[in-house]
Amino acid sequence: MRDAWQRRPLLVRAAIAGFQPPVNRTRLFQLARHPDAETRLVQRERGRWQVRHGPLARLPSTRTSRWTVLVQGVDLLDAGAHALLQRFRFIPDARLDDLMASYATDGGGVGPHVDSYDVFLLQAYGRRRWRIGRQRDLRTFKGAPLQLLAKFEPTHEFILEPGDLLYLPPGVAHEGTALGECITYSIGFRAPTHQELLEPYCADLAAHTLLRGRYRDRGLAPTRTPAALPEAMVRRLHAALRLRATRASTARFLLGYLSEPKAQVIFDRPSRLLGLRAFAARVQRQGVELDHRTRLLYRGMAIGINGQFLHVPRGCSSAMRRLADRRQLPAAPMADAVLGLLHGWYRSGWLRFGSAKS
Repeated sequence: MRDAWQRRPLLVRAAIAGFQPPVNRTRLFQLARHPDAETRLVQRERGRWQVRHGPLARLPSTRTSRWTVLVQGVDLLDAGAHALLQRFRFIPDARLDDLMASYATDGGGVGPHVDSYDVFLLQAYGRRRWRIGRQRDLRTFKGAPLQLLAKFEPTHEFILEPGDLLYLPPGVAHEGTALGECITYSIGFRAPTHQELLEPYCADLAAHTLLRGRYRDRGLAPTRTPAALPEAMVRRLHAALRLRATRASTARFLLGYLSEPKAQVIFDRPSRLLGLRAFAARVQRQGVELDHRTRLLYRGMAIGINGQFLHVPRGCSSAMRRLADRRQLPAAPMADAVLGLLHGWYRSGWLRFGSAKS
């Protein structure tokens, strides 16, 4: 983190010794058909790239070369992939995006490109050759279905085997090519542009700001140019409407915005809801765990959970921080205020009971 993060690529051989990938080819093909999966099939035929978006009921034969299927958000659909993603929580959750899995036959890949975010490329099965380089010429082919570099100038080459890890900071041009069948996991980190944040930030600020006053122009003189926008009106409204954002406003917005689940996420509510008393008794026997799709962030006495901003009731902050950091609370007596919060989240499908007593 000190020497490489957002500075330079880093290759780590056997980053996970004896690595057993949680998602194999059969499981990945099942997920490619899942209606909630964000899936792409990439093929190159006669020098032309083709992209199909899923769900994909049928895939080409594994004996056919030069094709790739990519499934985004595998951690939301598979418990093993979710557990693997937890190993990367040395990066703050506010930055963590998802785990994408890509299967490729011999020669398969998605071409040379540049990402605007940090990524860890973890080889899960087979071998893949990576060519990387820092280049200023980032022009892409016009009209192509993928944002591919028109001129790729690699300077380094690596062949990754299962358990090997390659970190790439934003802006590093790279191209991965399967050497035989292979599966690669990509652990990506969100890096929204300031422009992306501007509109939702202003909307959040407007929803939480009480701006007093009304436009007045006492002493207005008659005009012979009624269609002209008065300069005095511009000056007064500019002064009145200038953004009055505080650091607390920015934190409130980010807790809500960065905890927002992916668009395709739908939480499963319990089929048989327990009342608060029965829920509390079971929690104190089993504890609770966050659903793997739940995003929970905190700052001081405030939290953001699945896009909602909340002030934590008095006496709850320690338990909420522990739940956010460890994604579980062990079986133990809990304050009524904590149980009340947890019960509401349980009803929404945001958490479940722990799997073992503690």
